Amino acid sequence: MIEAVGLTKRYGAKTAVYNLSFQVRPGTVTGFLGPNGSGKSTTMRMILGLDKPTQGRVTIGGHPYNELPNAPRQVGALLDAKAVHGGRTARSHLLSLAQLSGIPARRVDEVLGVVGLQEVAKRRSNGFSLGMGQRLGIAAALLGDPQVLLFDEPVNGLDPEGILWVRNLMKSLAAEGRTVFVSSHLMSEMALTAEHLIVIGRGQLLADMSVRDFIAHNSAGFARVRTPDTEPAQREKLSAALTEAGGQVLPEPDGGLRVTGLPLPRISDLAHEADVRLWELSPHQASLEEAYMRMTQGAVDYRSTVDQRAGLQQQPAPGMMPPPAPVPGQDQPGWYAPPPPQGQPQQPPAPGENPYATPQPPAPAPALPVAPPPPASTTATMDKTDETQKDDAR
Repeated sequence: MIEAVGLTKRYGAKTAVYNLSFQVRPGTVTGFLGPNGSGKSTTMRMILGLDKPTQGRVTIGGHPYNELPNAPRQVGALLDAKAVHGGRTARSHLLSLAQLSGIPARRVDEVLGVVGLQEVAKRRSNGFSLGMGQRLGIAAALLGDPQVLLFDEPVNGLDPEGILWVRNLMKSLAAEGRTVFVSSHLMSEMALTAEHLIVIGRGQLLADMSVRDFIAHNSAGFARVRTPDTEPAQREKLSAALTEAGGQVLPEPDGGLRVTGLPLPRISDLAHEADVRLWELSPHQASLEEAYMRMTQGAVDYRSTVDQRAGLQQQPAPGMMPPPAPVPGQDQPGWYAPPPPQGQPQQPPAPGENPYATPQPPAPAPALPVAPPPPASTTATMDKTDETQKDDAR
C-alpha cells in the first residue's frame, strides 16, 4: 500500500504539491488524474524517493522507498520511457537492471515476451518507436515481479492493440493483489481501467473516491426526448407539459429536448397524457471525461484562446471569388449540405435512373443540313430567264 500524509513540495517560491494525503490500496487499479502542472509527476517522484518532500511523508508498505531492502524487487515504476541509453539493445538494458538488483537473467527473456519485444530484443533502443519504448519501460517495471507498480502515461504512443493489452495487464496485476497506481490523461481509458480515482488540482487533493461515485458527484444525468420533426407543435406542447410538472427543459441543436428533474417513467406518462408522440426517450449518464472537466475547470493553469488571426488574413485578389461564408448549422450533427440551386424545378428521376448521379449538361442540338449551292449552268439560265421576263414587260 502507498500512503501519503501531508505531502508538500516547494521549488523556491512555487508550491508544486500542498498538504496532499491519500492511500493507494492493493487489489485495485487506482487512477491518478489532474490537469497539466497539477503535481502528478512530482508526487510520483516523491513516492519513489527521487524528490524529497518539503513537508509530510510518503511510505510504501509502511517504509520510505529509500529504506526498502532491495527496492526494485518490491516496487516497479515507469516514469519516463526515454530514460534508456540509446546505444544499448533492449535485452542489454533489462539485463543491466537485473544484475543491479540480483534478478536472474532468465527473467529478462520472460518480461520481453510479456511486452511483445522478443523479436527486437537485440535491436538498439535508439531505433525504437514511441510505443516500443513504452513497452520496454513496462518490461523494466515488471522485471523484479514487484507488489507495487507505478505507471505514468503507460499508453502514450501505443496503438489500439497495445492500449487494450495495457488495460488488461493493469487489471490482471491488480487481481493478483498488487498495488497499481496509474496516471493518465485519457479519460475514456481510465474509465475502462481504474476502479478508484485520486484527483488533484494545483497540488491539492480534489477527490478520492470510486469512479462511479466520482461521476455521480460531479455530473447530473438527464433524459433526452425527441418528438416528430415534422410537427413542431408537438414539441412545444410537450415542453409546456414537462415544465408545468416541475422539469427543466432545454432545447438541443438537433431539435431534441434535454429534460432534468423528472424520471423517465414520469416523462413517458406526461407525453401520453398530452397526446404527444415520442420518437426518442433515453437516459443520459455523464462520462468520466465530463465529470472530470466539471471538477477541474477551476484548477486549469493553461487555457487556450480563440485564434483571432488579426491582420493575417489576406484580401482576395481582384477578380477572385471570396471564400464562401459559413453555413449556419453546418457544424451541428446531422447537418447535410443542401443541393445546389437549379434554374428550373427538378423533375423526379425516371424509373431505373440513379437519383444521386451528377446531372449531365444537355447535349447540343444537331446542326441543320445546309443545301448545296446550285450548279453554275442553272444559275446562268435563271439569270437569262429573268432578263427575258423584264424585256417582255417593257
